[in-house]
Amino acid sequence: MVRLAVVTVVRDDLPGLLATHASLRAQTLASYDWFVADGGSSDGTAAWLACHQNEVAWWRSSPDRGLYDAMNLALDAIAERSFSCRPPCSHVLFLNAGDRMADDRVLERLLPILGERPDTGLFYGDALEELPGGRLVVKRARSHRRAVLGMFTHHQAMVYRLVESSGLRFDLRHGLAADYAFTLTVLKQGLPAHRLPLSVCIFAAGGRSQQDPARGRREQAIIRRELLGLGRTANATLWGLQWLALTLRQKIPWLYAKYRFSSNEQSFLS
Repeated sequence: MVRLAVVTVVRDDLPGLLATHASLRAQTLASYDWFVADGGSSDGTAAWLACHQNEVAWWRSSPDRGLYDAMNLALDAIAERSFSCRPPCSHVLFLNAGDRMADDRVLERLLPILGERPDTGLFYGDALEELPGGRLVVKRARSHRRAVLGMFTHHQAMVYRLVESSGLRFDLRHGLAADYAFTLTVLKQGLPAHRLPLSVCIFAAGGRSQQDPARGRREQAIIRRELLGLGRTANATLWGLQWLALTLRQKIPWLYAKYRFSSNEQSFLS
């Protein structure tokens, strides 16, 4: 039986948490359990969670060591809960506070695909991004075969089968790119990855990886060296390409948008 664990990490962002909650509540198919790791917020997040604990499979509110530590705590909770609850969750999606499902039919479309492909370790789709002014555009996923270039879609548009990630945790050495290492490790297990014919999420911009892209590139270089065996020259070339893409987005946004985005009306085309 297919059931999705949705993991949300939050700290002092109650409006973002409410937006994520609303997008989950709006789904036409409710075959999911919500796991919320709050890093000890002081803005009323914990009080809200306590009042809505009947809608949350698991939650905690206490200091942690950051985003990826909170995700690890949620993964531990999913694993522990799978021994005592039926039906257990079969797949996991990381949807952080402020991120939303792309529309109210995402799970209706997604879950049958997960069920049809029981041996697939990773599913990934497109993501929507909100441009200044509120316009939603589609950021197309690249093929997972190009993972050497970096994350091939937003982490919030990836669904992992829990059998493959049950013992896998985020490497806390990487404060910005641990999701990249996590994804590469899943891919290295050799099971199929499947490109979803839909947009999965609306990505909340302004996260830490966008605030410090240079650190993210450095961490990715370390990960490529350790997990893919890339040498210094290849890593330097990829670093330069990533820098060029970011510079293009910052300096000539219309050209970047023409290359990287497409109209939201096409978001459910394969």
